[in-house]
Amino acid sequence: MEIDSQSILQRVKNLELTSRKLVDSLFAGNYRSVFKGPGLEFNEVRGYVPGDDVRFLDWNVSSRMGSPYTKTYREEREMVLNLVLDLSASLNSGSGKQSRRDVSALIFSLLSYSAVANNDRVGAIFFSDKVESWVPPLKGKKHISRLIQECLSMSSSGKGTDLALALRTSIETMKRRGIVVIISDFKTTGYWRELTLLARKHDVIAIRITDPIEEDFPPVGAVSLVDPESGHSLFSWGRNRKFCKEYHDYWALNTINWQRECRKRRVDTMILSTADDPAQKLIQFFEHRRSK
Repeated sequence: MEIDSQSILQRVKNLELTSRKLVDSLFAGNYRSVFKGPGLEFNEVRGYVPGDDVRFLDWNVSSRMGSPYTKTYREEREMVLNLVLDLSASLNSGSGKQSRRDVSALIFSLLSYSAVANNDRVGAIFFSDKVESWVPPLKGKKHISRLIQECLSMSSSGKGTDLALALRTSIETMKRRGIVVIISDFKTTGYWRELTLLARKHDVIAIRITDPIEEDFPPVGAVSLVDPESGHSLFSWGRNRKFCKEYHDYWALNTINWQRECRKRRVDTMILSTADDPAQKLIQFFEHRRSK
């Protein structure tokens, strides 16, 4: 597929304008209060003073110097945001004006610009049934613009979804505590172990992109449903009340179970429909998170 570079650049500019409004209205100087602290980093070793935490005594230095010395730490000022973005074929669908991929790209851009406005580093993992691209975290508007251009223009070579692989890549590449935001429809399995390991060290947020058609099957006649990732098809009848109820109940239960499993791992969740205003939903989500 040929990429229209001018169209991509215009979309990047539009996203930057939208993101500036988000930064002003959402964070307003309280950006860091939205996230769990990035942790502590080593500062120096100095002589022990009564009242210092004995857990931080440096026994090696103390034995060499013949008197007690302690390690001191300071809070890391810089945070690292790692965005894990699903590019699988199922994200290309949508029943309205926006596809899941459109909404995902907007959320990706809003978070990227918000982080760079606060002088934090931003990196990304783009994945399908393999890691399509890994971008190490860097600072600066030029970096963010390139990152968003890649987000908008990249077409995945894989159709399926291997979220477990993407999460393992996050675990392996993020050496220090940071923030991980996963943007996906989460229509896959086999990733709970990796999510557990990731959440033990990092502040993890899972954003699930949905579509109104997942809540209620449209009242149509005979229709063939095709899985965009596997190619498997299923014949259904939209005017069959039993089918429509089972369809609704299945996705409702699937969502409840997904939220429950995330909560077990202390992963915050956000469900974003293609019919929603992504910026407004993001503001509401983080205002609620800050108030906890």
